[in-house]
Amino acid sequence: MSFKNICFFGLSVLLLMSYNSYSQGNDYYLIVGTYTNKGSDGMYVYKFNTQTGDFSAMIDKTSGLKNPTFLDVAPNHKFIYAVGETQDGTVNAYGFDNKTGKLTKLNTQSAEGGSPCHISIDKTGQWALVGNYMGGNLTVLPIQKDGTLGKPTQTINHEGKGVNTSRQEKPHVHSVNIAPNNVDVFVPDLGIDKIVSYKLNAKTGNLTVGNPAATKTANGAGPRHFTIHPNGKWAYVIQELNYTVTAYDYANGALKEIQTISTLPSDYKGNNSCADIHISADGKFLYGSNRFYDHLVVYSIDQKTGKLTYIKNEPVLGKTPRNFMIDPSGQWVLVANQDSDNIVVFKRDAEKGTLTPTGKELKVSMPVCLKMIKVDK
Repeated sequence: MSFKNICFFGLSVLLLMSYNSYSQGNDYYLIVGTYTNKGSDGMYVYKFNTQTGDFSAMIDKTSGLKNPTFLDVAPNHKFIYAVGETQDGTVNAYGFDNKTGKLTKLNTQSAEGGSPCHISIDKTGQWALVGNYMGGNLTVLPIQKDGTLGKPTQTINHEGKGVNTSRQEKPHVHSVNIAPNNVDVFVPDLGIDKIVSYKLNAKTGNLTVGNPAATKTANGAGPRHFTIHPNGKWAYVIQELNYTVTAYDYANGALKEIQTISTLPSDYKGNNSCADIHISADGKFLYGSNRFYDHLVVYSIDQKTGKLTYIKNEPVLGKTPRNFMIDPSGQWVLVANQDSDNIVVFKRDAEKGTLTPTGKELKVSMPVCLKMIKVDK
């Protein structure tokens, strides 16, 4: 081999090594929670590349886990917690290997309520807060140093009902949201049209009543999922039953309504049911999911007031978009379409906020929740 060819070969190897290193640096594990009603094994692990928007083949999955619909990840990324959305209601702890993507079952505890549908881990990684939809309550469970869950230490039952007799016959806790200060906890209750507020003591795990104790939404709104703006000044709730998003000023644990806006285009008159809500990391755009209409709504956020301006609705290329996520790079939006058994990838325009289909999708039975963990090389 000539000196010229040796140099060319060496340069090619270096470029390949550099590309592989760069590519690996953009790899995240994608953890998927599902309903197991029609064949899913439970939780699944894949890789997702934030440079290309591509999925890997399945890396691992659980077995014998029923309806691990909603998930959360410990702050150290070594543990994953999944609700068991059944009548009995469970919470499941798994160890997670950041290098291999493998899951290890740790233990299971009672959620102290039926059909748990949401879980949040506090910033210290010591407490799991679980919302029980049919139980109409929320439960606090301690997390041990080895990642296992202790027995529940507190369960709070909500009271009341709403004007929609078929959906609001009693409390239905739909999400439990811990603010960045790790003190304020906001709990939208679809059944009573309130965002109930609590204060978390991170040392004891005890929840006490917030000030105010609750923020009332419109009658029949059905508040569901909730998010706080990256600047910490505004908060937003998406409302399942009246297809709106309400924006709030957020200060000192209190919410003050500043706007309510429809999630639908003005000419749509069909059935709908809202689900999830997320804000881009730069704080410029807010997205929400419309089930049955099967679109993601896109809004811009006024950087001075926090108010929303409707941009458009993007078809999700599937049925019943439950959970969705903006990937860590901000370039992609992944949508979990529960009733078409697919996770669809969209390219996100960081300047306009709009979404463009990529043609890439992952087939998973009844996907509900999506989480990502950085691959540890």
